[in-house]
Amino acid sequence: MHDPLTGAPRTAGHDLPVSPEFEVFMAGGWAPTPLPADIRPDAADFTPARRARLSARFPGERLVIPAGELKVRSNDCDHRFRPYSAYAWLTGLTGEEQAGHVLVLEPDGPHRHEAVLYVRPRSPRTDGGFYRDRRYGEFWVGRRPDLDETARMTGIRCADIGDGAEPPPGRDATVDAELSAALSELRLIKDAWEVGQLQLAVDHTVAGFEDVVRALPRALAHPRGERWIEGVFALRARAEGNGTGYETIVASGAHACVLHWTRNDGPLDARRLLLLDAGVETDSLYTADITRTLPLSGRYSPVQRQVYDLVLAAQDAGIAALRPGASFRDFHRAAMRVIAEGLTEWGVLKSPEGDFHRRYTLCSSGHMLGLDVHDCAQARAETYLDGVLAEGQVLTVEPGLYLQADDETLPDELRGIGVRIEDDLVITAKGARLMSGALPRTPDAIEAWMGELIESR
Repeated sequence: MHDPLTGAPRTAGHDLPVSPEFEVFMAGGWAPTPLPADIRPDAADFTPARRARLSARFPGERLVIPAGELKVRSNDCDHRFRPYSAYAWLTGLTGEEQAGHVLVLEPDGPHRHEAVLYVRPRSPRTDGGFYRDRRYGEFWVGRRPDLDETARMTGIRCADIGDGAEPPPGRDATVDAELSAALSELRLIKDAWEVGQLQLAVDHTVAGFEDVVRALPRALAHPRGERWIEGVFALRARAEGNGTGYETIVASGAHACVLHWTRNDGPLDARRLLLLDAGVETDSLYTADITRTLPLSGRYSPVQRQVYDLVLAAQDAGIAALRPGASFRDFHRAAMRVIAEGLTEWGVLKSPEGDFHRRYTLCSSGHMLGLDVHDCAQARAETYLDGVLAEGQVLTVEPGLYLQADDETLPDELRGIGVRIEDDLVITAKGARLMSGALPRTPDAIEAWMGELIESR
């Protein structure tokens, strides 16, 4: 392969050849650029105890927790990198520069481990990588910490993964089911710092929902109003945090009956509802997960309010079931009982008994929340889905009704309406605290809130 401008042969990565003289010229004349002395992430104060808890689960075994690798989007462009959640939880490191790094817990006696972090440090200004390496070079993707800086950030001994210091084999958290499950289970109960990060994510998400409401008049006028709303929320997420914690769902009209509608390419119709399911992910990678179903006209129609009120009653019942010691599934059962009884009152179902209501609800009513939007998903059923709630767990309660536009078991006026209401809660000693309470939930409060925001824009 040759460069079309110079005719010179290209090396791997489309790198132009350089002369020896240029290499010498580039190797000198650079001022020192040390990172600040105080560069420890806040999470680093909590990671030694987390690693100790993991160590106690696997005495005498070498544990390997990779950050993950860059993935190609196309040609020489990679997807934005986010570290493996267990790696971030154990190291406190969350940046894009963590790609390719590996944490190893090395057995150090029968009941403890030594942590060793294998990293790709900052390239020296003498080897050319800082300006020629398009994937990792400092001039291409930004400054990386050196070994000493990484050790200061984490309190972990570091080794250069690019200097022959390959991590030794051991239990790999990305492929070992037992280790993966243990890492999920250890994260089920959040410490106070984690709850604070989740509250921060919720607060930023509330601000994003306010941005969306202010943007509705312009979005309604755009042929792809759903996409406009997605962009408005994404701006808040990137400005305040790492980005969105998952693909934002902006579902207008019958699109709201598609549980994971992320195409977001439809127009907005003022006669319909808008289901917005979105969450800001903080720089520490903790995410919120909130859903509101809003009237695009600013007022719910009678039938829209009818559906919304039933879902709200179901959510209220689910929230009331949250307390330490309760079965994890109790809140879902409570919410679905309300839904089934409501559908029976409407004449849609003949009886609330059985599981026929699932035609209109489709999925469970909530999940754990934390570093992942569906947090701790690798935990064993007996500790999560079939387990009991405990103080410090953070979860969502999100019942919904999805009344498909082509469902002939429904009266015409109900078809094509989808409503989900989702809030984030932390289990407390006596029940649960609504973390997303700053966002209105009742129809009257939502209508008043929307009116104030649109008038004040």
